[in-house]
Amino acid sequence: MQLITPTKPLLAGLLLLGATQAHATLTSYNVNGVDLVYSSVSDVTWTKDASLLRSMFVSQGFNNVVGDIIATSPTITNTPNLLNPTGIYTIRASDFDSYGVTTWFGAMAYVNYLNSINYAGSNQWRLPTVIDTGSLGCNFANSGTDCGFNVAGNGSAAGNELSELYYQELGGKGYYSSNGALQSGYGMPNTATFDNERWGYWSGTEYMPSPLAAWMFSNDDGLQTYFNMDALLNVWVVSPGQISVVPEPDSFALLFSGLSLLGLLTARRKSYSTS
Repeated sequence: MQLITPTKPLLAGLLLLGATQAHATLTSYNVNGVDLVYSSVSDVTWTKDASLLRSMFVSQGFNNVVGDIIATSPTITNTPNLLNPTGIYTIRASDFDSYGVTTWFGAMAYVNYLNSINYAGSNQWRLPTVIDTGSLGCNFANSGTDCGFNVAGNGSAAGNELSELYYQELGGKGYYSSNGALQSGYGMPNTATFDNERWGYWSGTEYMPSPLAAWMFSNDDGLQTYFNMDALLNVWVVSPGQISVVPEPDSFALLFSGLSLLGLLTARRKSYSTS
């Protein structure tokens, strides 16, 4: 990422944005032509498009995007399991579906691709995290430490970024309450903050008790659990912190000319004062 002091009009716009959204934990903004959302709870930036991979398939063509992903990241290394006994998995077109879903391996390769093109000005994209405590199984009704509905029994657990977004920032309800009772109104609330939200998303965290699986989160009912890595799920990426604004080339020229003029005026004043 590149940190550059914004020009005066741009700075004014950013200050106005901050003033109008200072009360919110989620801040919508646009960087380098891409709509993003900053989370102050998790301190990460989400893409506003919660199905960006699908949108890329539609705009650029499925074969083109998948071909670029495989060319960028032909293999993925993870804990050896039945799917890749050597610990090195070869990415193939069948890891993706035109609907925008992918295997866990495909999701990891997709992240590598976004970083290779410096998407939105960041090369630190990754899948959301889950804090895996090594729990065996899940108590789906009255959730355990790191899985179930209402994760950790209080709406979230620190470091579980998808559940933090769902419960803490968007006010979503789980299928069960923290005391195990069925509750109405569960699911992702309708919000204009994000576009194209879907039901189940991969995390980047492998399931500790079984390396064949990885953690996922369901927006339909607030459930955090694990799926086999060869299942097809959605992918939603995050970048640490808040992505910096990179001014347009003409802004650089304007800034440089302004500094040059300021330097010239300063030199003239010094010349007059000594004459």
